[in-house]
Amino acid sequence: MIIPYRPIALTLVALIFSGVFLTRAQAGGGHFFAPVSDPVVREECGSCHLAFPPSMLPAGSWKRMMGELDKHFGTDASVAPATAERISRYLTENAADTGGQRYGGKMLRGVSLQSAPQRITELPRWVREHHELSANEWTRKEVGTKANCVACHTDAERGYYDER
Repeated sequence: MIIPYRPIALTLVALIFSGVFLTRAQAGGGHFFAPVSDPVVREECGSCHLAFPPSMLPAGSWKRMMGELDKHFGTDASVAPATAERISRYLTENAADTGGQRYGGKMLRGVSLQSAPQRITELPRWVREHHELSANEWTRKEVGTKANCVACHTDAERGYYDER
């Protein structure tokens, strides 16, 4: 029996395509964090920096951060009380140790929830993932700060933090 070449080729292309794109769609392995879906959180937090996925930190870190908005990493990031409540609720409900466990549990390995940092860049996994970068890398004009994820991870706003 002779099998036509074209259907086999199309099937192979479809399988390869599916393998590449479905693998990424299944949470991008260890480098996917569900992006912020709340429009208020995305707007308020994203107006100054990347609106970091809540699953990158535990709820306690987000609560402390939201309670200190007047001195948010050296800047007054205060918002109206109702807005702060909405943002805080969203962040804590989707934090790495609550609703965002599917994505963020990996960030909390080796972290005490009672003393978890507010800076994602201080988490052991973040440090381990970025250990090969020199101090000069962070001072380049295009990067500027360790918190500027999109400088190297071009799909960070969509939740993908794969290699550059």
